[in-house]
Amino acid sequence: MTRTTGSYRATSFGGETVRAFVPAALPPANPPLVLDGPLTALNAAAVAAVGKLDVAAAMVPSAQWFLYGFVRKEAVVSSEIEGTQATLQDVVTYEATKQAQHPDDVRDVCNYVDALTFARKEIASPKGLPLGTRLLCEVHRRLMRGVRGADKMPGEIRRSQNWIGGTRPGNALFVPPPPEVVPDLMTQLDTWLHSADALPPLIKAGLAHVQFETIHPFLDGNGRIGRLLITLLLEHWGLLKSPMLYLSLAIKRRQQAYYENLTRVRNGGDWEGWTAFYLDCVREAADDGVRVAEQIFSLLAKDRSRLIARDNVTVPAVRLLDLLPSRPVVTLPLATELLRVSTPTAIKAIAVLVELGILRETSGKRRDRVYAYQKYVDLLTGP
Repeated sequence: MTRTTGSYRATSFGGETVRAFVPAALPPANPPLVLDGPLTALNAAAVAAVGKLDVAAAMVPSAQWFLYGFVRKEAVVSSEIEGTQATLQDVVTYEATKQAQHPDDVRDVCNYVDALTFARKEIASPKGLPLGTRLLCEVHRRLMRGVRGADKMPGEIRRSQNWIGGTRPGNALFVPPPPEVVPDLMTQLDTWLHSADALPPLIKAGLAHVQFETIHPFLDGNGRIGRLLITLLLEHWGLLKSPMLYLSLAIKRRQQAYYENLTRVRNGGDWEGWTAFYLDCVREAADDGVRVAEQIFSLLAKDRSRLIARDNVTVPAVRLLDLLPSRPVVTLPLATELLRVSTPTAIKAIAVLVELGILRETSGKRRDRVYAYQKYVDLLTGP
């Protein structure tokens, strides 16, 4: 099926005239998006998988058991797609010690976490910004703070031409809309997001992602903001109670197919092909999340049972174990602060967990030692 999804506009850049693509407003039209049997089945499977992930998160004593790690894994992988080298181990170690092997890349990831946290608070607050361009600009400002790209108008819609691939618009793989039409295009997207469109919300989020990526409203960071938009929409529309879906991993596994599907939408209006690809990524990501959540729950339950069975167990040691899912790397000062106990008491709590192999010393130092809940980090890091 071929449909027109936009038009080309001649624009000048660097002394040459190029054709910039201006997408038509959503939803797809002429003809409308066809939700036939296969697409309806894919949507049902993806929604069911997301529902299982939501249930898995609700079955544990604290949502923080999963939320801390899942958000950071999504942040790491989304940043990896853009070329950063920071690992999850780097990030959780930095949060405990403020030291990192790749400090710039770690700050990229931490900015992503901060930006998501800010956006969720705004959307949840009656006085906060609604999910739309103004909020995404504030999210972008936090994403770009103090990192590469900080000089590329953080928090502002671009006022110059950008491009994807190549060294200039003239040899680029794709040239997004000219800057003068970008504000109106984002307003159209905002209006559609808050409309009473009859499309299923999961599919609607996938279409919004493509539209955002096609508009490419910022000079840098569009990929991360576009993937974060899906996360925010799924929570905002009630498909998930918290951002537990790390969709970037499924996209990264099929990165070439991802770009090819975006191109087919722009060139031939293949929204059906994109939707099938996207829904399969959502289902895969949700299934991954459920599997990892079950493994984390099992690990924590076993470790807690082993700890409580010890003769020398202390209440601070049990409390420290319960805190590890949201603080998987600790130092002695951090443990003392978290537990609100004396240094000797914290030393004893750490020692018990080290004896059981729950915590592992990772710095190799005699002083200023660093301890990691390595099995937990490894579960999150795994495929």
